[in-house]
Amino acid sequence: MPRRANPPVLKRLGQHFLSDQATLDAIAAAVAPSQEDTIIEIGPGRGVLTDVLARYPNNLIAIEIDHLLSDQLRERYDGNPRVTIVEKDVLAIETGSLVNGPFVVVGNVPYYITTPILFHVLRAPLPRHIVFLVQLEVAERIIAVPGTKEYGALSVNVQAVADAEIVRRVPPGAFRPPPKVDSAVIRIVPRADPLISIAEVDPFRRFVQSLFGMRRKQIGGILRSMTDRSASILSDLDIDSRIRSETLSPSQFVSLFRAVYPAATE
Repeated sequence: MPRRANPPVLKRLGQHFLSDQATLDAIAAAVAPSQEDTIIEIGPGRGVLTDVLARYPNNLIAIEIDHLLSDQLRERYDGNPRVTIVEKDVLAIETGSLVNGPFVVVGNVPYYITTPILFHVLRAPLPRHIVFLVQLEVAERIIAVPGTKEYGALSVNVQAVADAEIVRRVPPGAFRPPPKVDSAVIRIVPRADPLISIAEVDPFRRFVQSLFGMRRKQIGGILRSMTDRSASILSDLDIDSRIRSETLSPSQFVSLFRAVYPAATE
């Protein structure tokens, strides 16, 4: 049966469909599922990456919010018991609840909600790893080191719980329609020894964001607005009160957080 014509592009959903075969193959190679893994794909769109992922013998769950695209995907994979199409907003689903066992997450995620999706997926139960196609600027912020202009709240919050690497840069011409920015494939692997516990994730993220919200101020002044113990905390942690937030490592952020808000760790 010939495939139906593709539904129209919905700009409100940030749809840019990947069409470059080399990038598709690179994403699939980075996913590298083990025999036991279920593959969860976020935003399959027209299914070009889904087609590549379906070559693996693993079960594949594709989460698509667009009704017309979901219908098209169900029709395409009708009769393939290994592929399941879930028509929902991924932010309304606990991804780990879709499987009973280990899983990996992959997707060409909408750029306007990349960070919420990433933080949503980096919650227990955690995937073995995540492979996302994102805006290059976002990928560079995720892997940035202290003291660089790219380093910020996103860098700290991801690096506290995971390791990340850029696998491949992707030009605008690899998409239809092409975005106005360069993109990158990034692979994120949850740490075996995360710097923060599951219970600390949300309050730690708020703490980090509050510090970077005042990134032009010295750390001593910021902490004085949070606690009357700021001087002793900085002294105990051997942190110079004159430095700014962007020079602190993720582990230093964790130490500060636990000193300022000890009840959050209990």
